[in-house]
Amino acid sequence: MPSPNQITCNQLNRLVGTHTAPVIIDLRVDEDYQTDPRRIPTAFRHSFRQLSDLLPRLADQHVVVYCHRGKKISTGAAALLQSHGISAEALAGGHVAWREAGLPLISLSKQPALQSGGSVWVTRHRPKVDRIACPWLIKRFVDPRARFLFVPPGDVVEVADKYDAIAFDVPGVFWTHRGDRCTFDTMLDEFSLQVDALHQLAAIVRAADTDDLQSAPQAAGLLAASLGLSRMYRDDQHQLDAGMQLYDAFYRWCRDASNEGHVWIEDEVAGNLNNE
Repeated sequence: MPSPNQITCNQLNRLVGTHTAPVIIDLRVDEDYQTDPRRIPTAFRHSFRQLSDLLPRLADQHVVVYCHRGKKISTGAAALLQSHGISAEALAGGHVAWREAGLPLISLSKQPALQSGGSVWVTRHRPKVDRIACPWLIKRFVDPRARFLFVPPGDVVEVADKYDAIAFDVPGVFWTHRGDRCTFDTMLDEFSLQVDALHQLAAIVRAADTDDLQSAPQAAGLLAASLGLSRMYRDDQHQLDAGMQLYDAFYRWCRDASNEGHVWIEDEVAGNLNNE
């Protein structure tokens, strides 16, 4: 049983990918990191010896720290953060327990460059499906502090060059469509995100983005909602904010509710009305 200051791998995994996910910090020392240079989704690496440098950033946040086996480094770090009034827990069993449980890990070789606290990505303005789905994926599973620039199509590559941003969902760049698969698929592949719910969501995104609505029954609803959002918001950043909730809902449906239906129970409803 974990201590009161610990969180289990399964408990943390249920939070990963949701809007309530904690800040996750990888405190592994170089020797342990080199044995497996991957990270838990959204985690960033930091030295436990410089943990105090993060205090301003972590204020009012829920934090989970982990080291190699969840022993003295992470338990001490959680206690130190708690002494500064920060809600912090150590991951029970650390990186080893997470890996042995078969939970998702991202290759750090695919980690986007960070600048001023977050990666910067750029794509075409007036997003519809893939250009909202990809930012959602990045913010929920890769880099919560990522920022997204929306510019005219012909300016994407040059803006990426001038502002040290990562171009996506335009022809001729790394992060884009490959064959009949969307940029969302590319990101799942390159970040090695082996999560069943994400692959189910990818099929819906692909169907909506390529107008192949017959291949996924939910795609028509996603496309309709996406087009509706594009008409509601002139500001692409505001549309992205609204779209985050849309994809949060679709992800939770894929993860937790895809086998659930909803039916109108006429006799039960009539009985309730008669009793009022």
